[in-house]
Amino acid sequence: MTDRSQTFARVAALIEPFNKKGVALTDATTFAGDLEWDSLVVMDFVASVEDEFEILITMNMQAEIETVGQLVDAVDRLTEEGVAL
Repeated sequence: MTDRSQTFARVAALIEPFNKKGVALTDATTFAGDLEWDSLVVMDFVASVEDEFEILITMNMQAEIETVGQLVDAVDRLTEEGVAL
């Protein structure tokens, strides 16, 4: 089991190459609004998260995740549940 702050740090590191505006990341940072990501960036980013954590994020889950904090919680939940590739 991993600490949430460790998961946040790993997710933040994955966001970095896509964070063209240099937005400071918090749990409340939104992907569409704050980071201004389009669907192609989202798909590339989701693939990198899935690879990093060896999980599968469904399309339904993606539609519900709007903030960095929600993603961190989802990654932790999927990792704990063992929903691996």
